[in-house]
Amino acid sequence: MCTNQNGRRMKTTLLVVGRTVEQHYITAINDYIQRTKRFITFDMEVIPELKNTKSLSMDLQKEKEGELILKALQPGDVIVLLDEHGKEMRSLEFAEYMKRKMNTVNKRLVFIIGGPYGFSEEVYKRSDARLSLSRMTFSHQIVRAIFAEQIYRAFTILNNEPYHHE
Repeated sequence: MCTNQNGRRMKTTLLVVGRTVEQHYITAINDYIQRTKRFITFDMEVIPELKNTKSLSMDLQKEKEGELILKALQPGDVIVLLDEHGKEMRSLEFAEYMKRKMNTVNKRLVFIIGGPYGFSEEVYKRSDARLSLSRMTFSHQIVRAIFAEQIYRAFTILNNEPYHHE
């Protein structure tokens, strides 16, 4: 079990807009979340997707999703946006990043995957960091599975388990 400098287990949350609909992604996400719970408290929270978005402009949709995202956050949360313009890291670098966060985050480390148009300006302002999984574009559904796997991989690296190969 991994604890921070205060002896507390860091809580890590993956916050997503809209539910995962395809069963194979749901299965993969749940599998990696369960595996990761050996190391840290890790869960996924879903913000319901907006209804009747056809009449909303892209900016208005981002703004409304942003309000829901901000409502889901707690004081003291450290916020990392999964964003195409974020910093790219190799898996080993991400493992070290998670190790540093475990020593500095006292409440929750929250990774956020936004809606189809990205994040509102208010969410960008509230964030502490931005992380990109790739320069390629992925569906929001598959990014959830990829990121859950990378969290698991990071902790297997930190615990010298044979999951990751150089």
